[in-house]
Order: sequence, then C-alpha cells, then structure tokens
Amino acid sequence: MREPQFWHEEVSMGRYTVGERLIRMRNMSNEREDSALQSARREAWVVFAIWLMAMTYTIGYCSQYGYGREASDLRFVLGFPDWVFFGIVCPWVVCSIVSLWFGATYMRDEDLGEELPEQEDELGLGG
Repeated sequence: MREPQFWHEEVSMGRYTVGERLIRMRNMSNEREDSALQSARREAWVVFAIWLMAMTYTIGYCSQYGYGREASDLRFVLGFPDWVFFGIVCPWVVCSIVSLWFGATYMRDEDLGEELPEQEDELGLGG
C-alpha cells in the first residue's frame, strides 16, 4: 500500500475525500444564496434580537424587583404581583404586538419554484 502524500488522502468520507469536500464547499459558498434563504435568515435574526432584548429585560427586572422584598411592600396589578406584571406580563404583551407588526409588515412569501405534481404514497393517500 502506498503512503498518502497529502492529509486529505488519508480520510475518505463517502465519494469524496475531506480535501475534495472542502474545495466543493468553498465553491458552493461563492454562489449567490437564494433570496428565500436570505429573507429567512434576516427574519430569524430579527426574531432572535427581539427574544434577546425581552429575556434581558425580564431577567434584569425580575431579579431587581422580585427578590429581597418585604411582604408589606408588595403591590398587586390586575391580580399579579407588581414585579411579575411589569417583568413578565408587560414584555410578553409588547413582544406579541411587535411580532404581529413585524409579521404583517416585513415578512413576505417567497417564490419556491415550480410546484411538484402530487404523488400517492404507499397507502394511496396522496400528498
């Protein structure tokens, strides 16, 4: 058996060696991404940013105002302790409103290409 000359000749992953796969991946990354993928990635980053801001506010507010309080100091807002209402309920409502606004104004459907014909499955149910 001959000695491999390059590191990628030693390891084979299916049809291609590791080196060939790296070259193919680099060539694939040079191609332009699909607009549906770009839009989905942008929308995911916006949703992640909304979640991160809400989580940071909620943890900060609840840890600041929810611990170390006297029972006589506790106020209730709409049946919730004040720190729960302003730390959890309010951010939840704000996130719901922002998400609905974002979904209604900025998210859009993308053309996914030609629709494939329906095929029956093994049970004859279709789809």
